[in-house]
Amino acid sequence: MRADLEIIQDWIPAGSRVLDLGCGDGELLAWLGKHKQVTGYGLEIDGENIAKCIERGVNVIEQDLDKGLGSFASNSFDVVVMTQALQAVHYPDKILEEMLRVGKTCIITFPNFGHWNCRWYLLRNGRMPVSEFLPYTWYNTPNIHFCTFKDFEALCREKRLRVLDRLAVDRDHRHRWVCRVWPNLLGEIGIYRVSGPGVPDARIAV
Repeated sequence: MRADLEIIQDWIPAGSRVLDLGCGDGELLAWLGKHKQVTGYGLEIDGENIAKCIERGVNVIEQDLDKGLGSFASNSFDVVVMTQALQAVHYPDKILEEMLRVGKTCIITFPNFGHWNCRWYLLRNGRMPVSEFLPYTWYNTPNIHFCTFKDFEALCREKRLRVLDRLAVDRDHRHRWVCRVWPNLLGEIGIYRVSGPGVPDARIAV
């Protein structure tokens, strides 16, 4: 299984009901169903990925995430997952609210635009970064809302959401000590587990 999905599966209890937003080819849901007896649905817009989900036996619904989750009742899932898609939706704050309306907790991963490589590229070239990790140019990228770990945590505080777990990892999804010490500077990908409004959580240093 993909390295980020391997990390995520540890945060999903056996027997839970899961909604995977932008589920891709259904790899996570298929693995969870086989190894943790998880049930649920995936939402996906790409036709080829939908076909692969069906081949894997994953329940998949063709849906654009920007249209919201209005077809799902409140509190109908234990966990809602969205990997590497937060920066590609038009209203990240609204989809986050919807995720926590339909699920008890949500797991979100996204690239950190505050990583030192992005900062150095902007400083050196005066242009939006293009790299192996972020291979698109500013005019054709599907990523329309880049953020940093600080930005995401500020949104969580604004929405009075509780951060239950978080990891700052490199592009190979290794949680190295330097990423723990300076996550907003040296972490390339954020992996967060968030619940609804509650008491303020203890923050990591960013």
